[in-house]
Amino acid sequence: MNLWKLRLNMIVTMMLVITVTTGFLAVILSIMGVSLFLMLPIIILWNLVQWLIGPYLIDYIYRVRPLNEGELPWLEQSVEKLSERSGFKKAPKIMISDIPLPNAFAYGSPLTGSRVAVTRGLLDNLNEAEVEAVIGHELGHLKHKDVQIMMFLSVLPAIVYWIAYSLYYSGVFSSRSSRERGNGGLLLLVGMLGMALYYILTLLILSFSRSREYYADYHGSTVSDGGPLSLASALVKISDANARTRERVKTSLAGYASFKTLLIVDPEASTKAELGRTYDIRSLEEFASRDITASERLVEALSTHPNVKKRVRNLLELHKALSGQPQ
Repeated sequence: MNLWKLRLNMIVTMMLVITVTTGFLAVILSIMGVSLFLMLPIIILWNLVQWLIGPYLIDYIYRVRPLNEGELPWLEQSVEKLSERSGFKKAPKIMISDIPLPNAFAYGSPLTGSRVAVTRGLLDNLNEAEVEAVIGHELGHLKHKDVQIMMFLSVLPAIVYWIAYSLYYSGVFSSRSSRERGNGGLLLLVGMLGMALYYILTLLILSFSRSREYYADYHGSTVSDGGPLSLASALVKISDANARTRERVKTSLAGYASFKTLLIVDPEASTKAELGRTYDIRSLEEFASRDITASERLVEALSTHPNVKKRVRNLLELHKALSGQPQ
C-alpha cells in the first residue's frame, strides 16, 4: 500500500472538487451578480444542522445505545488501547448497534463528541482480533477528521446543484417572455451545465470516499495487534454476511445503507466470499485473486467504498511489507 500515493490522490481529488466548484461560482457571479448567493448561507446552514443532529438520527436508524460499563470488558480495553496508539487524548464513546448486520462506524459532532459503534452482528460473527482491527479502522476515520471533511465536500455539490436548479427554472420562465428570451437561453444553458457539473462532482467525492477507506484500512492495520490479516479477514466476513443478507431481505438493507458512508463496508455493494470457515492467509489470497467483474467495477464507481477484493489485496501487500516479505 503506497501511503504517499494514497494521500496525494486524496489531496488532489479534494482540491479538484474545490477548484471546479469555485470556478463555477465565479462564472455565475460574473453573469448574475452577487444576489444569487443569498441562498448559500441557507445551504451551508442546512448542512451544518444535519451534521450537528446527524448522530441522533444515526442512533435512531441503527438502534444505537451506549455500551454499559462492564458489559464487554475486552471491547473497552481494546478501544482504550487503540485510542492510545492512535494518539487520542480521550477514547471515543463506545456504542452498540442492535442490528444483526455485521458492520461498524465512527461518527459524532460537537453536540455528542466522538463515538465508535459496532453492531451486534459484528460481535456475533467476528473474533476479538478481527473486531479490534475493525475498531482500529474506525478510529482512523476519527483521526483523519473524515466526518468533517466529507461534510465540507458534500456541501459544495449541494451548492452547485441548487444554483443550477434555480438558474435552469429561471431560464424556463424568463424564456417565455420575448423581452428576456436571450437572457433566458443563457440561464437555461448555464443551469444544465451546472447540473452536469453536480454529477461530476458527486463522482469525484465518491472517489475521495473510497480513498479514505484505504487510508483508514492502513491505520487499523498498523494499530491493531492482528494487523492487516485480521482486518482483511474481518472485511471478507462482513462483506459475505452483507451479501447473503441482501439476497434474503433487500428492503431492510436499504434502511441500513442510509448512512453507508460511515460504515466499514457498503451493505449494497458487498461480495460473497464462499470461503466456508477458513479465513487464513491462503484463503484470503485466493479471494483477493478473483477477477473483478464489469458489473462490480460499475458498482464500485458509484459506491462510497472500494471493492472488498481490492481492499484485501492492499492489506495483503501491507502484510508482506510489514513482515519484510518480498512484494
